[in-house]
Amino acid sequence: MVTTHNLGFPRIGAKRELKFGLERYWKAEASRDELKALGADLRARNWASQASLDLVPVGDFSFYDQVLDMSFTLGNLPERVQGFHGDKLDNYFRVARGRSAQGAEEHAACCGGVAAGEMTKWFDTNYHYIVPEFTADTQFNLDTSHLLEQLREARAQGVKAKPVIIGPLTYLWLGKAKDDSDKLALLPRIMPVYRALLDYCRVMDVEWVQIDEPILVTELDPAWRAAFATAYEGFEERSVKLLLTTYFGPLKENLDLACALPVDGLHIDGINAREEVALAARKLPEQSVLSVGAINGRNIWKTDLTATLEWLEPLAKQLGERLWIAPSCSLLHVPVDLASEEKLDPEIRSWLAFALQKLDEVKLLATALNEGRDKIAAELAANAAAIAARRDSPRVNNPAVKAALARIDAKLGHRQNGYAERAAKQAAILKLPAYPTTTIGSFPQTAEIRQARSQFKSGALDHAGYRVAMRAEIERSVREQEKLGLDVLVHGEAERNDMVEYFGEQLDGYAFSQFGWVQSYGSRCVKPPILFGDISRPKAMTVEWITYAQSLTNRPMKGMLTGPVTILNWSFVRDDQPRSVSCYQLALAIREEVLDLEKAGVRVVQIDEAALREGLPLRRSQWTEYLGWAVESFRIAANGVQDETQIHTHMCYSEFNDIIASIADMDADVITIETSRSDMELLDAFDNFRYPNDIGPGVYDIHSPNIPSEAHIVQLMQKAAERIPAQRLWVNPDCGLKTRQWAEVIPALTNMVAAAKTLRAQ
Repeated sequence: MVTTHNLGFPRIGAKRELKFGLERYWKAEASRDELKALGADLRARNWASQASLDLVPVGDFSFYDQVLDMSFTLGNLPERVQGFHGDKLDNYFRVARGRSAQGAEEHAACCGGVAAGEMTKWFDTNYHYIVPEFTADTQFNLDTSHLLEQLREARAQGVKAKPVIIGPLTYLWLGKAKDDSDKLALLPRIMPVYRALLDYCRVMDVEWVQIDEPILVTELDPAWRAAFATAYEGFEERSVKLLLTTYFGPLKENLDLACALPVDGLHIDGINAREEVALAARKLPEQSVLSVGAINGRNIWKTDLTATLEWLEPLAKQLGERLWIAPSCSLLHVPVDLASEEKLDPEIRSWLAFALQKLDEVKLLATALNEGRDKIAAELAANAAAIAARRDSPRVNNPAVKAALARIDAKLGHRQNGYAERAAKQAAILKLPAYPTTTIGSFPQTAEIRQARSQFKSGALDHAGYRVAMRAEIERSVREQEKLGLDVLVHGEAERNDMVEYFGEQLDGYAFSQFGWVQSYGSRCVKPPILFGDISRPKAMTVEWITYAQSLTNRPMKGMLTGPVTILNWSFVRDDQPRSVSCYQLALAIREEVLDLEKAGVRVVQIDEAALREGLPLRRSQWTEYLGWAVESFRIAANGVQDETQIHTHMCYSEFNDIIASIADMDADVITIETSRSDMELLDAFDNFRYPNDIGPGVYDIHSPNIPSEAHIVQLMQKAAERIPAQRLWVNPDCGLKTRQWAEVIPALTNMVAAAKTLRAQ
């Protein structure tokens, strides 16, 4: 009999219960006990949803981030929070976001907040994790409370529990040494803690433990490959069975290594590494389990069950009970339940599967493999009809878009002149001071904004009323910026629900869910639009709002757009054509908007590419191809303007040092980047690379409620000026301000503007 299991389940709740519970607690509107009770309730509901599986993941629930959970389990806390003796959960939030609940700041040293842990992308996804911190003196001390609490709850509920932990090599690889030490030198210290953790699992009557080592799908150097053999030999005398889990790509040169490790089973991402499944079936020891990720855990399209069965049936015959099936990766990256989507276009809805529906697909495949296809004949027929309907739908394929794509040539991606000549023309028009100040685009999404948007969507507010409400919020943002003394203003994006969804709603080829939320980090959730067909722009998307904002002030106003690569990477993208083709379609649509803004007199246009690096393949050997079409897509979108129009782009929470040459190839006049949480470490790239254009290193960590001081901002900018000529530096936050409160934003930006004045005086 084939075994069914899951690698992880969305933790936020079908109605984002976790998000709202966290935010209530942080505002001191709910108690710690209430938050913990909410967590227990969500876990119970998640396990109940997976009860028909043979094994259910436990330990995948987190109040903020699973990597941060592992840091606490291993006792690896940053020194700056080790002196706190209050509740462990509040110390956890201090590392995650710089402070905990308003009522929990009991120690004077913590009242002003501490530096939050650095945050970056989880492999090539849009999920962010808190980076573990190491030094040569780092020690590890096991704390089982997080996992054992969940195991006790699961056992009380009768759950067939499979604990989920991040493996020792992946944990070390994900972290950052805060000194010049070698992270791998910590392996002998961390392994005894892992062995003790597995012993505790056995005490809790656990048979299988899922140990995630996704770095096996990356290009590891010889030292890391050798460390796998060393580490897993240390598990040979364990008392539980280990399922070594990989995902997000093929193992390639690491396949033999993974198959030879002394574990009891191996999980392979069958969506991204299908050709390796049969190889692994031959290479694994005869007694080892092969778990196949047969359902796409990162996208929302229905699985072609018939085609998948044709692939799996020979494996089931070969392996028998040694074959397990599951989604390709944790379902953290997809929404919870398609059944909630009552307003979604019925035709498009019939093509989709969210987390619960993907588990249904796993169970259907297992039933067919265990009992024969006849047992699910009706389900197979319905699935085949949906797959065919999507493939043949005229809504998916637009000949006019394909014709426009065929007309793309190299000229579309080039400005008229080089940066130096452009910069002189722009300076003459914009007349900006040294260290010009600006923000990244959005201002707080207040209760009034959300209420007006909700009323407009429900029909309680007509278009004219909505327009009046949004204009009032835009004027508020403009007036606040003028009072603050910012040099280049933004309109505040009051009319935008999300930086990708807003544009998707105005492009043909997109569809939208009501409740298709996924976690980005902590309480931050996003609702990716569904890119199902060829993309085109029926009409202007932002011109009215930006030109209104410009009419309110004599200062330069930035037009704010999301770039084609970010729209692509933050959408659920069609899987029936190369991603590059969809990206070029988006580039042509954004290009039309840029040119319309220029015609309307907007002299500064920011095209955010926050997710450029996020789409980077996990293997360097594939980078050139991706960066080729990604950078060209940005250039097509941005570079049709005159020299006098200043093009900005923005990137956040990505380690971009290794692609800095490609970022320079984008040829934006100004790039703004996240550097505040890394204490300007991301600027190390400029030690060896002469970046040619202007740059704004973020000096205000907007993902933390902490307010940066003027002195701190000056210090950060002085560090930046050691690498980049001061005349090419801008001063700005590291990201948009929509998630913050005005009460936080005003003092933070006041300090930022004051810092710029201090820098000019110096």
